[in-house]
Formats: sequence, C-alpha cells, structure tokens
Amino acid sequence: MKTALIILGAGKGTRMNSELPKVLHPIAGEPMLFHAMASGASLEPERTVVVAGHGAEAVRTAVLTHDGEVDVVEQTEQLGTAHAVAQAKAALGSFDGMALVLYGDTPFIRPETLEQMQDALGQHDVVVLGFKAADPGRYGRLIMDGAALDKIVEYKDASDEERAVTLCNSGVVACRSALLFKLVEAVDNNNASGEYYLTDIVGIARAQGLSATAVLCDEAETLGVNSRADLAAADAAFQRRARLSLMEDGVTLMAPDTVYLARDTVIGRDTVIEPNVVFGPGVTVESGATIRAFSHLEGCHVSRGSVVGPYARLRPGTELAEFTRVGNFVEIKNAQIAEGAKINHLSYIGDATIGPRANIGAGTITCNYDGVMKHHTHIGADAFIGSNTMLVAPVHIGNGAMTGSGSVITSDVEPDALALARAPQVEKPGMARKLFEMLKAKKARTQRGS
Repeated sequence: MKTALIILGAGKGTRMNSELPKVLHPIAGEPMLFHAMASGASLEPERTVVVAGHGAEAVRTAVLTHDGEVDVVEQTEQLGTAHAVAQAKAALGSFDGMALVLYGDTPFIRPETLEQMQDALGQHDVVVLGFKAADPGRYGRLIMDGAALDKIVEYKDASDEERAVTLCNSGVVACRSALLFKLVEAVDNNNASGEYYLTDIVGIARAQGLSATAVLCDEAETLGVNSRADLAAADAAFQRRARLSLMEDGVTLMAPDTVYLARDTVIGRDTVIEPNVVFGPGVTVESGATIRAFSHLEGCHVSRGSVVGPYARLRPGTELAEFTRVGNFVEIKNAQIAEGAKINHLSYIGDATIGPRANIGAGTITCNYDGVMKHHTHIGADAFIGSNTMLVAPVHIGNGAMTGSGSVITSDVEPDALALARAPQVEKPGMARKLFEMLKAKKARTQRGS
C-alpha cells in the first residue's frame, strides 16, 4: 500500500520556554522531528508532509537537510489536531494511498508498530494506535466493542465510567487519504476545549457504517516531549536502548552510562568504547577499533583496527583507514588518513591527505585557512613530519620525505628529501645571568617605589 506521512508539529511548546520550535529540540543529536520521520521511513512513504506552526520557517529550513522530499505546510491558527491534519490536504493532492498521522514530539514509535497499523488497514477503514497506561491520567480513552473501536473520548469529555478505562489513545491514526480528509471535514468543535479533535473521526466513521480498530503498542513508544525535563528523559531512554543494542551486537562499552550516542551511530562488533566518549551525528566505526576515553567523534568514519584517543576529536569529513593511530589531544577535520599512519600527540590536521605509514610528530599543524579560503596539505607515504612542524597549505610533502622539528614549511618537499625551515640557533654566553640580574633590579626598584 502506498503511504504518505502527515507529521504534526505545530504546537507552540510553551513549557519548553524556548525560541526554538519544540519539534527541533534534539534527541541523540538530531531534532526529535527526525526521529518521528525515521519511524515512518520503514513504510517507504511516497510523500511526507510536516504541519508546522510556531517557527515554521525554522522547521522548513531544518527539513531541507533531511534525505528525501518533505513538504512543510503551516497551521497559522492552532485549532486542534483535526484542523492541523486538514492543512496537509492540498500538499497531498490526489494521493490515494494510506495516510499515517504521526506527531513530531512523539519520537519513539517503533517501525514494527507502524507496519502492524498498515496491515490492519487492509481490514478496516480507520486504525488507531493505543496503549495500556500504567497511569491513564488525562489521556483520551479508547472505547472498544470487542475488536472494534467504537469511539475515542477525550478526558475532559469522558464520563467517570469512561475515565476508568486504561486503554489510551496515542493520537497516531492510519486511514486512506481521501477518507481521512472527508472524515476531518465532518469534525466539529462542540467539546469542552472548543477544538477540532482528530479523535472524533472514529465516531464519525462508525456512524457512517465504516469500521475502526486499535493496534496496541508498549506505553514507552508513546512517550511525548512537552518540557525540558521530558526532553532529558526521552534522550536518556534513547541512550539506554541504543547502548543495549550495541552490546547485544558485540560492542564493548566499558562504562555504558558514560557513552553518548547519536541516532545514526553505527559501531561494528569487537570494537571497544572506553568511558566518556561522545558520538555526534554521522559516525561509523568498523569492527575491531578502539575508541579511548574522552574522545568526541562527529561526521567521520573509523576503519577496522584503528585506535582513537584518549582526548581525540574527529570532526566531519575525517576518514581513518585501517590500523591508523590518532592519539591524545589530536583534532582532525576533513582529512583522509591512510592505512597505518600515526598522529599520536597534540596535533591539528585539517583539509589534508596523509599517506600510508606516515608519522606525524607532536605539535604538527596544517595551516589550512588563510582567512578567506581553505587549502589542502598532502603528506606522502612513509613521510616523517618532525615535532612542531607548521605546514602552510597548499603544500605537498613527497613520499619518504622528512621535515625537521620546529620547521615552517611553505613550499613543496620532494620525495626522500629533508626539509629544514627554522632560524639558526644563536648562543650568547653569560647573557642569561646578566638579563636576570637586570630584571631583578628593575623589580626591586618598582617595589620600593610602591
């Protein structure tokens, strides 16, 4: 069945106390909206429509970075969930498949759950996602008649008997697109809140002789985010599941609670992750690598057998080939490090290519930025870069070449050559003693004067 996603994200998020739209607040390094989109991605949707309100332009800008075509439409007045869904009608046009309504602030619904809803829609006209709540609180209640869903009652409008029901509404709905908008048009706002409730489509459908049912999921999938505390809880829940999944797949986390993962972090088995490592978005680590303590990785690829850290930073565009070594207080950005190369101490490598088995001495810097443009540094295979070398890009160091410690290299170095670029050492006998005596005398005069 062809599928379109309608993701509601127009709420102001008042309790977040933020200028940032609620659905753009990050969980595991990405906006929670992207988590909701990822849940629906398993259905291979042909269309995705995000209904935004507060901060619609910021939402539109954010989704431009997302893979796949996403339409953002604006709900200028927040008149309820049915009104929000109606805003997607024009964007979907003549689409005739399943429309699945999700929520940008409910990021953890499993793809398997949505697939069950899709299957159920083959036998029913409307499918709602429900859950058994440990504390039903103010959730809307699903009123069932056997396997049929008779109606959904919002807490404010429920009787005492209906409030005693523990089967609750998540808000997620699946329905044929044309039928969904037809039902939405029939919704009124004759209720305690004066809003157009999407939940009313169930009663309207049943009154028209159509069928409705509920698919159940675990309550944890329906976790919503309405405050900073909720956001922290959601992030913690994601981290727990992601860490457990990695360990089940054969990854060693030496202190699991201290490792922070992004939504898309990929780590191969038999890799060891030491304490206090942070993974930003876009990181892939192959099998058998070691990421040592207090390292930060983002937008990079680490190949088999490599060792990173401790206290290393890999920035976007970093590619480490097999069995490379990146040591303490090394920062790498937009650079390709070939097999067996070593950058062990206190160095910055940016916009560079490092050849196989090259050794980069402590304190080496590729001076890649001239204030306007970035420039490239190439270091050949088996090259040896002496400690505290400044490589002023663009510059090419040939295979097997060497630079002397403390050199400032501004020109290309041919293969197997030794490049020295530093001032000669000058020694003045007795000058240190005379200088200290002069400085001490000056200090004494200053103290007497004060």
